[in-house]
Amino acid sequence: MEGRGPRIKTDAPVSIYELHLGSWKRAEGQGNRWMTYREIAPELADYVTRTGFTHVELLPVMEHPFYGSWGYQITGYFAPTSRYGSPQDLMYLIDYLHQRGIGVILDWVPSHFPDDRHGLAYFDGSHLYEHEDPRQGLHPEWKSLLFNYGRQEVKSFLLSSALYWLDKYHVDGLRVDAVASMLYLDYSRKPGEWIPNKFGGRENLEAVDFLRQLNEGVYRECPGIQTIAEESTSWPMVSRPVYLGGLGFGYKWDMGWMSDSLRYLSRDPVFRKYHQRELNFRKLYAYSENFVLPLSHDEVVHGKSSLLSKMPGDDWQKFANLRLLLGYQYAQPGKKLVFMGGEFGQRREWNHEGELEWSLLQYAPHQGVSRWITDLNRLYRKESALHQLDCEADGFGWIDPDDSENSTLSFIRRDRDGNKMLVLCNFTPVPKRNYKVGVPEAGWYRELLNSDADCYGGSGWGNLGSIESRPVPMHGRPHSLSLNLPPLSILFLKPGSE
Repeated sequence: MEGRGPRIKTDAPVSIYELHLGSWKRAEGQGNRWMTYREIAPELADYVTRTGFTHVELLPVMEHPFYGSWGYQITGYFAPTSRYGSPQDLMYLIDYLHQRGIGVILDWVPSHFPDDRHGLAYFDGSHLYEHEDPRQGLHPEWKSLLFNYGRQEVKSFLLSSALYWLDKYHVDGLRVDAVASMLYLDYSRKPGEWIPNKFGGRENLEAVDFLRQLNEGVYRECPGIQTIAEESTSWPMVSRPVYLGGLGFGYKWDMGWMSDSLRYLSRDPVFRKYHQRELNFRKLYAYSENFVLPLSHDEVVHGKSSLLSKMPGDDWQKFANLRLLLGYQYAQPGKKLVFMGGEFGQRREWNHEGELEWSLLQYAPHQGVSRWITDLNRLYRKESALHQLDCEADGFGWIDPDDSENSTLSFIRRDRDGNKMLVLCNFTPVPKRNYKVGVPEAGWYRELLNSDADCYGGSGWGNLGSIESRPVPMHGRPHSLSLNLPPLSILFLKPGSE
């Protein structure tokens, strides 16, 4: 608890494993029974330690009547779900993970609640927690009720709930769900279905005030924690301090990166050269917030298919594309989040009624993806150039963002001491021999990771471990490399070592 703060700060390597407790793994040999908090603790801790993630993020564990809501329709804002055990059992799980050096983040939902009459809806025979007018109090898309943030009692209730999980359960952060639906009065509404604020605008001023009060309160009362906003619009300064006019969150999910990257990688490589902007557009806003780059649960449900199944091509190309996607995520500025199953290439989309396809790990391609994510986590934690300036513009520099004809990207990551990491991506299945790229300094560049290596299930093509630069200017730099760029691959090269 005393040392957790520095492990989740913006200059730390933060890689988050997102999971749903009920469908991560079921009790072995006991039908389809859920594992309890205590049963899952050692298995989860061992797995997260082995794969190298720094934190776990649990889909909501607050009590919810409908299991298929995954916990996002909460009735018990102060009660962990009894499906997996008692409150003390959840405390045991969190403490067990802490003892293994693993941080714990909980999803928390102050944006809406179900209309179950045994919950908060029409609580005392009146609209106590929600607005009476359905134009303000009913979510038209989710058919759930919206909190009335204009009431001090409601804000106090929600703030107390947040502090409860942070204080009594020792969690290290809260990921606040659906922030965009809180911020806009016209969210998912047509004209005439919403009521403007007192200035005639669409901003929910009471919700803004609540979020600022929330963040000021939890950071003051629980040092060392972070709050993370799932906010899908361009609302400014979500992760900037309240005293500067921001909402006060520590981090914000970069939903744009997730959508653009998955859209790009799902295209047939022959068409990718026409969509290079989906890769390099992010740099226009990458440092406007403290970002987490999510590959979340929302992208592998409701017919969207698994990460592996989104990828085009034959089976070899699908796995190569998945390794490329994960490598690209870890190379980009921002903290990392991977939903369970993506780290070993689950084939079917997530189904909360069963467990992950753990049997796939007996097959070499899935073993390769698992080994790849493990080595990515290891490199991300070890090399400060890949994490120290995740949220600062000085940590990134383009080499060539515009080689759309070859569907390649090349860039440099840096730390405060000037250490560098060169990253090259080839988004086509065509190997590129003698591919030339400008570099900032002379000497040897060691190939630290290559997603096309044999051990990951690739073709084993590369640069024999290292390559020496030549004094040939290119891309505005005094030296250059002429290297082999494997098919559907990403390379991490570190200068200064042979």
